[in-house]
Amino acid sequence: MRATTLSIFSALALASISVSRAQSPAPVVVPAMTPAATTQSAAATAVTSAANQTALKAFQAMKAANDELLRQQAATLLKLDEMEKAANEIRIFSKRS
Repeated sequence: MRATTLSIFSALALASISVSRAQSPAPVVVPAMTPAATTQSAAATAVTSAANQTALKAFQAMKAANDELLRQQAATLLKLDEMEKAANEIRIFSKRS
C-alpha cells in the first residue's frame, strides 16, 4: 500500500514539474527598431508651414477674444463690488434710523 501511494505521489510530482516547465517558455528577444529615414518634400513642408500659420492666427484670435472677455468680467466684478458696498451702507443707515 505504501509503495503504491509513494509511486502515485512521485508520478504526480513528476507530472507537475513537467507541466510547470511547459508553462514558462523561454523569453523572446526582439531587436530594437531603427528609425526610418524621414524625407519630407519641400511641398509637404510648405503645406505644414501654412497650416501652422493658419492655426497660429486662429489661436491668436481666440486669445484676443478671451482677453476681451476677461476685461468685461473684471469691469462687471468692479460694478458688483460697488453695488455691494452701497447695499451695505443702505443697511447700516436703515438700522440707525
